[in-house]
Amino acid sequence: MSSDLALDTALQHTGLAPFDPHTDAAPVAVPIMRTSTVRFRNLDALDRAQADKADPEKRSVTYGRSGMDTHAALEQVFCQLESATQALLAPSGMAAITLGLLALLDSGDHVLIADSAYGPARYLEKTVLRRMGIQATFCAPTPEEMTRHLQDNTRMVYVESPGSLLMQMLDMPALAEFGRKHDLLLVTDNTWGSGYIYRPLELGFDVSIVAGTKYVAGHSDLMLGAVMSADPAINKRLHDNHYALGFSISADDAWLALRGVRTLPIRMRESAANALAVCQFLDSRPEVTRIYHPAWPQDPGHALWQRDCTGSNGMLSVQLRLNNAQARAFVDALTLFGIGFSWGGFESLVQLVDTAFLSGHSYWQDSQDSLVRLHIGLESTKDLCADLTQAFEKAAQA
Repeated sequence: MSSDLALDTALQHTGLAPFDPHTDAAPVAVPIMRTSTVRFRNLDALDRAQADKADPEKRSVTYGRSGMDTHAALEQVFCQLESATQALLAPSGMAAITLGLLALLDSGDHVLIADSAYGPARYLEKTVLRRMGIQATFCAPTPEEMTRHLQDNTRMVYVESPGSLLMQMLDMPALAEFGRKHDLLLVTDNTWGSGYIYRPLELGFDVSIVAGTKYVAGHSDLMLGAVMSADPAINKRLHDNHYALGFSISADDAWLALRGVRTLPIRMRESAANALAVCQFLDSRPEVTRIYHPAWPQDPGHALWQRDCTGSNGMLSVQLRLNNAQARAFVDALTLFGIGFSWGGFESLVQLVDTAFLSGHSYWQDSQDSLVRLHIGLESTKDLCADLTQAFEKAAQA
């Protein structure tokens, strides 16, 4: 696909079904290609496929676990989104994080992890990385703070920007410069941007990880992760570990993600516009003490967002002058916001954040306030704000 095309255009034309050489016809969408066994015309064909399998640039398939045309089309889309040369699919965003860390770290290595990164990364560190002899330090995601925690065996910087609870924008070019100075691998969770509004490989990072479960698929009906890079040596190591660990996704989920990603631009833009409208409403409420949303002009990370991003999405958190009982009443009273942990679908969601967990986040200023995370979907903001209003009224009575 030509690099001169706008990303909106490229997303509509990447990974389409090829023309049949016999009929010169094709459907628009790649059909769902399900298989476990891959057949070969003869042994020479099998031998070629086996020889090519070790080369990540050739995408040779000898068994259905690697996926065929449907998977290949989705990989092309992820590469287009992230300016990558390789995309590897995983069964969830967490599986993609696991692949990125296990593939690129060795026993005896040390990794610096942003204290604002996706919470389950801490569980991965506690239950797997430690057992594998990999050391980790969670710290504020700034070059200055990370310099304080550098060790002789530090191998990687792992971050998420913005952070998934407090939406902390990171200075990715500055972190990339820090990483290059100390010869560190730079890996980021880019689920918030999903390659469409934020492209960390272009900001100097080596690896971008996306939970396609969220905005890429966009309909809250599948699990998907992807790991992308444009560095040949890193691609080789990721490719080999992806195969060794046995990661795979179903052709049906790959097809659903392909269907969902075609509307990613309009869904994300609409959610972003709705989120700003909800921020304006929340700013008028006496219960609100702070709004966490990079596109909101009062957010401390707004200047970084303006510099490094091309848009926003529907994610925001709001700090409320409510005690725990009132906050629970507020969440329970909402009728248009589903209570759940995910985001990026067409629907609005709410999560009451356990602020005790935030004690490990340097960005959080310890407070007696409650914190609620909202994902603003595609509903009418008039209806959403009315729902929030009645929930505030219920909370006041708790």
